[in-house]
Amino acid sequence: MRTARLRSVHPVLWAGWAALAAGAVLCVIGWYGVSGERYAERQLPYLASCTIPGAALLVAAAVLLTHGRTTAAAARVDELYGLLVTADPADADDSGLLVTAPLAVSGDLLMVPGGTLFHRADCPLVAGKAEAVPVDAKLLASGELGPCPICEPAAETD
Repeated sequence: MRTARLRSVHPVLWAGWAALAAGAVLCVIGWYGVSGERYAERQLPYLASCTIPGAALLVAAAVLLTHGRTTAAAARVDELYGLLVTADPADADDSGLLVTAPLAVSGDLLMVPGGTLFHRADCPLVAGKAEAVPVDAKLLASGELGPCPICEPAAETD
């Protein structure tokens, strides 16, 4: 399991970790060189050759690690979205288009106390919930409740 995870790590992350390590090593070498010299003119070569490039590598590492993690997270979101919208090929008709039916078709409207949406009775978000109660007509008329985006009960109530 661990080997599979290591192989799937984005190369930008590896570059970021390598830049972080190299930058830290250069900063330590620069600090050690500066601390051993008494005069400022003898400390400048260590600053120029180790400490400044080390600090630049640390900044580059921060950018690479941030970019790599964002890219990896976006790839995971894309993969999950693909799994969410994947349909069975048996549901497609001859034209290749997917034929979908509404998820909920009941005329009874329900709501969850304290919620902001009203649903059809067979909506997956309220189906089987003991706390779901019938919608009060006053709440519906006042506009305090919005239609559920899953079961779309507004089309039937209009």
